[in-house]
Amino acid sequence: MARVLVEAGWRVLSSGGTAAHLAEQGVPAVDVADLTGSGAILGHRVVTLHPAVHAGILADLDDPTHRADLQRLGIEPISLVVVNLYPFATAPGVELIDVGGPAMVRGAAKNHAHVTVVVDPIDYGAVADEIRTRGSVSAVMRRRLAVKAFSVTAAYDAAIARWLAGDGEVLPESLVLAARRVDVLRYGENPHQSGARYAIEGRRSWWDSVVRHGGKETSYLNVLDTEAAWRLVHRFGGPACVIVKHANPCGVAEVTDADGLAEAHRRANACDPTSAFGGIVALNRPVDADTARSLAPIFTEVVVAPSFEPEALAILGEKKNLRILSGSPPLGNDLEVRSIDGGLLVQTVDPVSIDRSTWKVAGRVAPTAEQWSDLEFAWLVCAATGSNAIVVAKGGQTLGIGAGQQNRLDSARIAVERAAGRAAGGVAASDAFFPFRDGLDAVAMAGVTAVIEPGGSVRDDEVITAADEHGIALVFTGERHFRH
Repeated sequence: MARVLVEAGWRVLSSGGTAAHLAEQGVPAVDVADLTGSGAILGHRVVTLHPAVHAGILADLDDPTHRADLQRLGIEPISLVVVNLYPFATAPGVELIDVGGPAMVRGAAKNHAHVTVVVDPIDYGAVADEIRTRGSVSAVMRRRLAVKAFSVTAAYDAAIARWLAGDGEVLPESLVLAARRVDVLRYGENPHQSGARYAIEGRRSWWDSVVRHGGKETSYLNVLDTEAAWRLVHRFGGPACVIVKHANPCGVAEVTDADGLAEAHRRANACDPTSAFGGIVALNRPVDADTARSLAPIFTEVVVAPSFEPEALAILGEKKNLRILSGSPPLGNDLEVRSIDGGLLVQTVDPVSIDRSTWKVAGRVAPTAEQWSDLEFAWLVCAATGSNAIVVAKGGQTLGIGAGQQNRLDSARIAVERAAGRAAGGVAASDAFFPFRDGLDAVAMAGVTAVIEPGGSVRDDEVITAADEHGIALVFTGERHFRH
């Protein structure tokens, strides 16, 4: 870029390190120290903070008094400011809190009627092209770059504020967030709503790695449901499939390596084929042709996996409306943020533990080894399901899921109904305690032989008595997992 400027007759000013680099590349540049008459001081904390720099950037050339001041002080106007801020987000520390850089950026952005500001190397080419072809940068581009500059300095300040405020405090007094739009979505929750995905500056996300191999653009709900499915499927160590509909799992299965990923999909879909229609499918292994053939006949909005074999992509690519996504595992967040009127609702992320040492067998019957495995599986699924949630499972496969009901008994009835007679010998999980024995009675009458729930109800004794009467195992985890 500097070479283009010099060829166009511009004079380049640069701070020490960059000036030396340009000289090595044969590009003439004036060191800022020669302009200001003062070298870097205070261990390089003060380099560009000088009237010769900032007056040159901030001068309104349409104002005669500004021009007079420049002439009186012998200061030349500066037409282009290019700054790459110190990489604070990746290496936070006091000495990487840039002062001179943001000051120049803000000054140039304020004076964008006369000054072009560039804060992202991705824009070098477009700016250089305009200078090469027309001799200057257009007002439209100057304004666009000014907007970007203020966004970058806002994000930079937000990262510093988070670092300073987050000194061991889980929920800091000031929560400073800066986000940039990274994807315009097909539409919001409904077609008449606009939607976009924003990335929080300084934060990494598995969405950064997503590649869309086929299908239409994603909508707001596609992203929301894909996020839910992708998080859940990565809670399982073996080959697993999660099918999500309206933010809730409607089918989950984990199998052995010998069974294969296609079998995981078949078992997950068998839980509730009606709800799986038009759902989101997440798989935690590379998709092979057999799995693709299992997926293809079922209408699916999104399929997401770590990768796809070429033959699998060819099979799935024939489904023109299927969004085919690959991506890295989720990185995890420390806080969850939702909007409310005039503000935000913030909480720490809900960790889900399957540490049996913290669980308690509440009744007379202890789970078998097979039941313990299924209880862990059902507990992971239940914690990702909207409250009130009941999950019936067996052999690493969900058989019936009741979600989002206003009372726990209805969730139990729905889970049993969807299990359709397959619950015998299976287990059930409840995301919160049974307030009455009726919910436990409902799953026990369907043939469930072990139940896991948090416990903590004033009627726990009544529920334990019911479990003992049915001859089923009852496990208390001591921790509920409401999800709204």
